[in-house]
Amino acid sequence: MYINFWYVADESKNITDQPLKKKMLGQNFVLFRDSKGKVKCLSDVCIHRGGSLAGGKVVGDCIQCPYHGWHFDGEGSCKRIPSIGKEAKIPKRAKIDAYPTEEKYGLVFCFLGDIPKKERCPILEIKEFEMEGWTITNQKLAFDIDYKRSIENGIDGAHNEFVHPTHGFSGEDDDYKSPPIDMKSTKWGTGFTNKMYAPPLKEKSMRDAAGENQNTFVEAGTGHHGISMLWTYIHPTPAVHIHQYMFETPIDETHTNLYLITARNFLTDEKNDATMIDRNQVVAFQDRDVLMGLHPIITPDETKNEFFVTMDKPIKRYRELLDKWEKKGWRINSELVNRNTLSHAYAIPSPERRKNKGWVIDSIPLI
Repeated sequence: MYINFWYVADESKNITDQPLKKKMLGQNFVLFRDSKGKVKCLSDVCIHRGGSLAGGKVVGDCIQCPYHGWHFDGEGSCKRIPSIGKEAKIPKRAKIDAYPTEEKYGLVFCFLGDIPKKERCPILEIKEFEMEGWTITNQKLAFDIDYKRSIENGIDGAHNEFVHPTHGFSGEDDDYKSPPIDMKSTKWGTGFTNKMYAPPLKEKSMRDAAGENQNTFVEAGTGHHGISMLWTYIHPTPAVHIHQYMFETPIDETHTNLYLITARNFLTDEKNDATMIDRNQVVAFQDRDVLMGLHPIITPDETKNEFFVTMDKPIKRYRELLDKWEKKGWRINSELVNRNTLSHAYAIPSPERRKNKGWVIDSIPLI
């Protein structure tokens, strides 16, 4: 798992003025809204005696620890220590990590890391979100998989023929060959487009709307942005478009929350949302079932034990970026963290750690 990226903590509607515990990157966080409605995200470990702040309550614009009542504001600064008196001076070291948040697309994004704003990978843009002529659906999934394996699956153009019956012919065509891809890379990701021969859309309403009732070439494109954001464009016809955006958040090494936003420019009435959501879920579970059977479960550190071919170029590029980010010191040493989990608390380093020293909770070990 890697620090210094934006991760979705939850849907906006689930964050209120009551503390909410969320686990990301193997660590616990507490989220709440202040009096102005701004979402705050803090490390969940109280620096006093290790209390879980999420078990406390929001008092004013502070979270109150349920163990001894210490107050921390949305920036992580301690504002009250009841046992030393109301007028006592609060020590400078009495602070916890607080993380930048942004609300977009009905989701709450948290930047879990310490690099400056200008150096951060931006949140993947969804141009269709408020664009006229498009309809949006949101759905959340939780799978027992490695998020990196999932991203690799998303940029794997060869798996559709065999994993998704609606995307191909299940390998029954002896003359099948993966279509060539037009691959393009950016600073933060890799994507490609191709044309794949596929059956018509399974759902009658979609098939009728597309006006395509026979096997045909479908234009499609997919790519990743940053470590855990994925885009997929499917154009059954030149006029009918399905654009999907997946934001994946690792709970830990083998558990992932997936937030899927689907934009479509056909069958835009709300009554058709359920059909799209059901279709997405079927496809997502087909991917999940394959990913749960992979060995090793998580993306390997080296590619020498996997035999790559031309269609795997996007995955090879993704792994090169993983290596690059690891060399920057962004990869969590999960082995060490897990070994110490019963006796040691860690925090994902926040931007404030680059400005001030003297933190009580240790920064999480990095490779």
